[in-house]
Amino acid sequence: MRRNRITGRVVVAVALATGLNAANAAELIVSAAASLTNAFSEIGKAFEQTGSGDSAVMNFGGSGKLLQQIDRGAPVDVFASADQQTMDSAQQKGLLADDTRVDFARNSLVLIAPADSTLNITRLDDLRAEKIRRIAVSNPASVPVGAYSRLALQEAGLWQELTSKFINTQHVRQSLDYVARGEVDVGFVYATDARVMADRVKVLLEVPTEIPIRYPIAVVGDTRNSSAARRFLEFVRTPQAQAILRRHGFAGP
Repeated sequence: MRRNRITGRVVVAVALATGLNAANAAELIVSAAASLTNAFSEIGKAFEQTGSGDSAVMNFGGSGKLLQQIDRGAPVDVFASADQQTMDSAQQKGLLADDTRVDFARNSLVLIAPADSTLNITRLDDLRAEKIRRIAVSNPASVPVGAYSRLALQEAGLWQELTSKFINTQHVRQSLDYVARGEVDVGFVYATDARVMADRVKVLLEVPTEIPIRYPIAVVGDTRNSSAARRFLEFVRTPQAQAILRRHGFAGP
């Protein structure tokens, strides 16, 4: 009889705990840079298995476009950008919850070509060659990888000279697709994106960047799921989530 009472109490305790988790659970909307698509899709699934009852809906795109959506009132809970400048803008606009912004990953810029390309490029100056007619470059005004590409080309004194060759893209994954399909001769992407299609593209050159490519993440100030959003931020910095990022080619913060 005593054993039945103890068992009953355990069942009741578990039920209460489960009910409490369900009551506090939230469906988060996480807006993240396009270059995080594969890594964050996996991290989102891992987060949902932590037992909190929370779920995460991912919204990927160019960092600048995502910021515009948030600024216009889109119901976003967490924002992860591929650069500091976009997150700085979000902070200046008062769109972030105080004391939640942290860096969680690093990346690098590379120049890629289709896997069967015979191009031999050892420096950015080689892009002047006549045989290179189309270069995929994301919009530097709204896409961090485009801004990094522009700075690198400006540093090399090539930005204005190569403008007629540029095929503008909306985000880094579009540049990757253009190169993979052979629609352009070369393209600027992150090293992690090149890994996604390693069978269809090849890295010709690692492009030095004056500004380190660091990824910040923060809770959006207008979130109605503050506790859950903070749990997601904490999870992104756990060894489990960081291991996922490493597996996708990102370096630690």
